[in-house]
Amino acid sequence: MSGTASAWNLAWAQALDRLESDVASAEALLLEEHMLRELPKFDPWTPPAGLGPLPLDMRPRADAVLRRQLEIATKLAAAMSGAAMHSLVIGKMVEDRRDPARPSYVDVAM
Repeated sequence: MSGTASAWNLAWAQALDRLESDVASAEALLLEEHMLRELPKFDPWTPPAGLGPLPLDMRPRADAVLRRQLEIATKLAAAMSGAAMHSLVIGKMVEDRRDPARPSYVDVAM
């Protein structure tokens, strides 16, 4: 492998390392442990300048990263939807507690 090809493969290996790390962080958010630690700092990935096309021998790894990204995106969307529903329910419960007590009438004639 020439020096240029080696540098090209190394650049892609580093890019895929970063993408795999990002996916792993997103997967960790869905575990219970995220409640006990700070969330990761938002640091969007941008492809390095001059990265060029993906080397053919790295295609399986890139496909695996893409599969994980799509899978976690679906799971995160579902989790966000669930969190929004929980927030809505909690908001209604808090609102009910702030309302002044309303009189209740019980029919005891029966």
